[in-house]
Amino acid sequence: MAENVDSNDQNTTDNPIKGILKRRKKEEESAENPVKSILKKSRTSSEGDKDASTQQPRSILRKRSDNAGEDSTEQTSKEDREKSKNLPVKVKVEKDLHEHAKSPKKSPEGKRLQNKVKAEKTSPPSVPLNVDLYNEDDDDYEAVQDPKVDRSRSCPYLDTINRSVLDFDFEKLCSVSLSHINVYACLVCGKYFQGRGKLSHAYTHSVQESHHVFLNLLTQKFYCLPDNYQIIDSSLDDIIYVLNPTFRDEHIASLDSSSKLSRAYDGTTYLPGIVGLNNIKENDYCNVILQALSHVTPLRNFFLQEENYKKIKRPPGDQMVLLVQRFGELLRKLWNPRNFKAHVSPHEMLQAVVLCSKKKFQITEQGDALEFMSWFLNALHLAMNGTRKLNSTIVNKTFRGKMKVFTRKVLPIDLKEEEKEKLLMTDEYLEHAEEIPWLYLTCDLPPPPLYPDELQENIIPQIPFATLLTKFNGVSEKEYKTHKDSQLKRFQITKLPNFVIIFIKRFTKNYFIKEKNPTIVNFPIKNIDFGDLLAPEHRVLHKNTTYDLMANIVHDGEPERGKGTYRVHVLHKGTQKWYEMQDLHVTDILPQMIPLSESYIQIYELRRDIPNPVYGKNPEELAAQQPESMELDK
Repeated sequence: MAENVDSNDQNTTDNPIKGILKRRKKEEESAENPVKSILKKSRTSSEGDKDASTQQPRSILRKRSDNAGEDSTEQTSKEDREKSKNLPVKVKVEKDLHEHAKSPKKSPEGKRLQNKVKAEKTSPPSVPLNVDLYNEDDDDYEAVQDPKVDRSRSCPYLDTINRSVLDFDFEKLCSVSLSHINVYACLVCGKYFQGRGKLSHAYTHSVQESHHVFLNLLTQKFYCLPDNYQIIDSSLDDIIYVLNPTFRDEHIASLDSSSKLSRAYDGTTYLPGIVGLNNIKENDYCNVILQALSHVTPLRNFFLQEENYKKIKRPPGDQMVLLVQRFGELLRKLWNPRNFKAHVSPHEMLQAVVLCSKKKFQITEQGDALEFMSWFLNALHLAMNGTRKLNSTIVNKTFRGKMKVFTRKVLPIDLKEEEKEKLLMTDEYLEHAEEIPWLYLTCDLPPPPLYPDELQENIIPQIPFATLLTKFNGVSEKEYKTHKDSQLKRFQITKLPNFVIIFIKRFTKNYFIKEKNPTIVNFPIKNIDFGDLLAPEHRVLHKNTTYDLMANIVHDGEPERGKGTYRVHVLHKGTQKWYEMQDLHVTDILPQMIPLSESYIQIYELRRDIPNPVYGKNPEELAAQQPESMELDK
């Protein structure tokens, strides 16, 4: 070794310019390809110290060097020490170059060296060997990983996910910026944050709280922050299903026949569809309507499949389509067999109701259940581009019927008989008939007694359900007074829908107070024949006219707004049991107890298994078989 060093020194002393040029060429080759030198150093270091090197992605190594200042300083100091070993030779070479360049001998070699020194001064600095060439751009949020190691399928933070705090029922807004754009859910604490870049709220939350697993609520993809890589794991499919439940045709067909209980994440059991709705403040009047409509089979089956209403075209800026989407999401959550909890919060649905109704129906103020149901069904019909045709939307196919309304003006009392006869011949006092569609039937209760009975007790009056329905038989007339005149109207049903909604009018208003009629209606739960309300020519056109009760909405308490409460009785077809639901409280109830309540709204379902005995017969024969009492009334 000593002989080789002496020979090299002798060559450089004999011809120093050639030695300088050789060393300069070696330095230029190493400067032109710094990546190879870096890889060589990494290989030699990994071979020399196998215990210290671990197979990790370069993004993690870079992250550790950025965060830990001590490690980075130690690494740079080691590199400086390695460079300092070769420093004397380099300084000596540079001195020789400058001396030859400044020498008065202007030989060709001296000129060439002088030009080379000038070029080195003007040329841009070469890339140093300790520069990290794998630093990512701040705007590019995709992490650079080693292709040999795929962390997307082996995230070490999956055990930190807390499914008991996950709640996707609330509005998808960032908890810091209140923005609905690019919202991520933290699967450790359940909060919503915006973005996942280095300056975003989700990134800051992950660093401060050490919460690493996040879910994009729009794309339904999982990410690990702050390392910023996508997580692909089949154990997270249950979270995606809770966020957006999906139903196949086979599953939907088996809902009405299945009595299988589902188990929530906290261990409680529940029946899909028989799930409590959270009362945020005063929205119980909305909850009972949503619960009743969720058990209407055609409406439920339509909204359980998002493909049926996903491509509805509305004018730009129209927000009514939001009502359709939110109602579909709520129904899918109510019938979800894999919920994390045994109740659902209708927060997003009610936000859409407040927005689309222009604050007519509020969460903080109790409203009327019938007004909300009428507005909601008509709004759904219009949002789905419905028309006057009965088969235009699922709402019309399910609830819309037809009736004829006969109207005539009442003659003045103070006129003579001759004058009355003349007025009856005019068109104004003739009876006019008009066929109109109807969504629900309004039944009027008789006024309650003003005085107590013989036993000095104010008994609660009762009335049969058939007596209320005589209003629609086309014979009985009712007077409707206005500020100008009064009219007599009679109603004749011409077409029965698959589901009949009955509204029992209990509230009356005057100038001073709002009163509630406590009369109890004695109604049967099964086998109610609405065919008696049809005229003979219309009754022979209906295959089935027998109905069963499937939902009963009750109002309890005083009539003033905010003082009463609503509850609903619903029939679960899979178990053939009745359940009473009032907000989050769900209990089973005997069917004999249902007619004893103060019913407000009822929904009846058509039975397909009981045929109409007069279907397809001659209507004239039926008219001849009518009872004599009916003819006398006519």
